[in-house]
Amino acid sequence: MDDLGETARPTRAVQAVRAEAPSRPTRAGTLRERRAAVLSPSYRLFYSEPVELVAGRGAHLFDAQGRDFLDMYNNVPAIGHSHPGVARAVAAQAATLNTHTRYLTAGLVDYAEALLDTFPAELDRVTFACSGSEAVDLALRMARCATGRRGIIVSAHAYHGTTALAAAVSPSLGPDNPLGPEVVTVDPPDPAEAPGDFAARVAAAADRLEESGAGAACLLADSIFSSDGVRPGPVGALPAAAAQVRARGGLWVADEVQPGFGRTGAMWGFERHTGASRDAAGGAGISGAGASGVAGSGTVTGGAVARDGEPGEAGGADDVPDIAVLGKPMGNGMPISAVIHREALGREFGQRVRYFNTFGGSPVSIAAAQVVLATVLGEDLPGRAARLGERIARGMADTGAFSQVRYAGLFAGAQLDSAERAQAVVDALRARRVLISASGAGGDVLKVRPPLIVDDDDIDRFLTELDAALAEVGR
Repeated sequence: MDDLGETARPTRAVQAVRAEAPSRPTRAGTLRERRAAVLSPSYRLFYSEPVELVAGRGAHLFDAQGRDFLDMYNNVPAIGHSHPGVARAVAAQAATLNTHTRYLTAGLVDYAEALLDTFPAELDRVTFACSGSEAVDLALRMARCATGRRGIIVSAHAYHGTTALAAAVSPSLGPDNPLGPEVVTVDPPDPAEAPGDFAARVAAAADRLEESGAGAACLLADSIFSSDGVRPGPVGALPAAAAQVRARGGLWVADEVQPGFGRTGAMWGFERHTGASRDAAGGAGISGAGASGVAGSGTVTGGAVARDGEPGEAGGADDVPDIAVLGKPMGNGMPISAVIHREALGREFGQRVRYFNTFGGSPVSIAAAQVVLATVLGEDLPGRAARLGERIARGMADTGAFSQVRYAGLFAGAQLDSAERAQAVVDALRARRVLISASGAGGDVLKVRPPLIVDDDDIDRFLTELDAALAEVGR
């Protein structure tokens, strides 16, 4: 017996489990029962009455009975479920070649060039991975390597992923998911406050890390603060906070997994706060209604729209994140993510650490990502998100059921007075075959985040069914 076997003594609980005779499931029962018999209990289903899905198209999903569900929640299929262009590209590439990035492949380089052209010039390198969690993990490692500091500042109910390091900076995973000892949380921005208020909280957190000896390696922030209940404003809060961290030797890491690829009415979520962007020709700005960085975003309270403020002067180096993290929507469901960073950061990390991701940026995933990027830019989905998102937010506010509707593009959070009411509305909409979810530290915010190709007819249906669901639950 090896040393581990000699010295490791299982707890009584583990001994009891091992003492039980193994039994094989019967493979009988409903699909839900069979699922519970073979999957880990950590897998959870949406809705009190789960939905069995068999097909998807555009912003619509179909169950085993062929019924049409309107998807107002899933941001991963950014350009629509079962997008034919993605399906063709993936099938053709899978039938040709799929290998890792240690070989020269033209598609990888072509896509990297096109992707970087959508970012400010300071962000000029990309490292590919397979998931947002992997990308967050790598970004934090790079920040710690570059700064020589360990501390990380995140918002109070943030979600950044499921690897050990990403989970350690994800307080939304619950009280039994301990944060890292060098992680400090701050309350997210509030639309009613000045940008400097969030910056002051971040500065205090950075000072705490300095006093502890860890130092502030970075501010890691989801640019829409989705898990905090969708907090898109006030504009300017993120660069103001980043300035406080940079003054203490740290970096700004922008988590663009949820707000990126045009979702908020700008190509990247951080652009709403800065105005700093670059189009495919290398010039300032992006096309469409989101070019100002703030069109189609704000807070609706009692029917009055408070628009997010104007961003600072576009293109200033101080307003550009040091690192941006991409994921989920990047491949419309294919496993691909990325860390976009300044060249010096990648050089510093690469000289000290050997990093390799076997299928990060594989030819098949790159083929999907190429179609997504071309569609987002070619069909001006950021501009579309700004226009339709404002319509959704106004329609939700007109119901009179919400104390606030906070939104940026096709990402809205509608504030209710309790988690119970929020869940009741979610389930009432599910019964009407409309899918949304709830968010926020109290679980009391309806989260609406449809595929970017949702259309006016879909929005009509959503608002009609929302009104009926609210009438059933009680406004």
